[in-house]
Amino acid sequence: MNKTGKIGRRLGGRTGEPFTFIFDDSTIEAWPGESVAAALLAAGQVVLRIAEDGGARGVVCGIGLCWECRCVIDGRPNVRACMTEARAGMRVRRQQGLE
Repeated sequence: MNKTGKIGRRLGGRTGEPFTFIFDDSTIEAWPGESVAAALLAAGQVVLRIAEDGGARGVVCGIGLCWECRCVIDGRPNVRACMTEARAGMRVRRQQGLE
């Protein structure tokens, strides 16, 4: 259980204090050392971008090979969420097409 009494979607213990960042219009909780993709998945956000054909895309490989988890992070498009460590206050948004 987390501090709010809810059962979380994260496995294993956490060290340090949680922090938040913004994904579109939602506040996302993350922990030190966690990737943006891991925090988004734990928060129930599975669609991280909309492909050129209009299809929803999200985390596929989780190791930076497939590029399906591309988001706009702090104004930079095409950033792999699985390879980017979450930071307090960062702004992430769902990428639309190639941006």
